[in-house]
Amino acid sequence: MTSLSVVAPDISVIVPVLYEGDTIGQTLEHIAVVADTVTYEIIVVDGDPQGSTLHHLPQEQAITGIRSKAGRGNQMNAGADLAQGKILLFLHADTGLPYQALQRIVHTINKTKAVAGAFDFSIDSPRRILDWISRGASLRSRLTRLPYGDQAIFMARTTFLALGGYPDFPILEDVDLMRRLKRQRLPIYLICDRVSVSARRWEQEGIIFCTVRNWILLSLYYLGVSPHQLARWYRPLSPLSGRIEEKI
Repeated sequence: MTSLSVVAPDISVIVPVLYEGDTIGQTLEHIAVVADTVTYEIIVVDGDPQGSTLHHLPQEQAITGIRSKAGRGNQMNAGADLAQGKILLFLHADTGLPYQALQRIVHTINKTKAVAGAFDFSIDSPRRILDWISRGASLRSRLTRLPYGDQAIFMARTTFLALGGYPDFPILEDVDLMRRLKRQRLPIYLICDRVSVSARRWEQEGIIFCTVRNWILLSLYYLGVSPHQLARWYRPLSPLSGRIEEKI
C-alpha cells in the first residue's frame, strides 16, 4: 500500500480574533487576493469563549477555526501549535497586507539571512497627521528592529518554536518576542511594502491621546514595569459596538 505524503504549506497565516464577526470574511478574502501562487493555510483563533467570530467563517473555504484563552499571545501560540507551514505569519484581523505579501515573506525567509520580519506601517486614513504617525512608526521599527504586531510579524516556524513562542502578556507580547530575537542576534528584516491598519483606535480614543499613551506604555515597559500593570491603561476595542471594553 502506498501512503500519500502531505506537503506542508509555505505559510501558516494565524489570525487572532475577538468579536471580529463583521470583518473576518473581508480579512480572509484579502489574504486570498495577496497570496498569489504561495501555498498557505489559515488558522483563526478566537479569544471569545463563545467562539462568536468562528460562526462567521465561510463554509466553502478550508479554514481552521479554534478557540483559546483570550489574549493575542495566547491565541497566536495556540494557532502556532496547529500550524504546518514552514513560515508563520501572525496577522491582526484589521491589518491589510500589500500585494504579493506572501511571496515577499517566502523570499525573505528563504533567500536572505533573516529568520523573522515584518512590513512597514501605514494607517488606513486620509488624515495627514495619521500618515505622519505611521511613517514615524515605520522609521522607529527600522532603527530599533522591533516591529509591532500590527506590522504583520512573520517568522520561520523552527525559530518561533525554539524561542518558546509569545509570552503570556496582556499587551506588548510582540515587543517581547522581537527583543528575544535581538538578544540572540537573529536577523529581523523589514520589508519596505506597507501594511494598512484600521484607524478605528485612533479615531475612537483620539489621535494625540492614543499616540502619547502608546509611547508612555512602551517607555515604562523598557524601564521594567510589568505588562500586566501596564495593561490597566490599555483596553481592547470591541468592533461589534465600536466601544472600548475592559480587559478580560
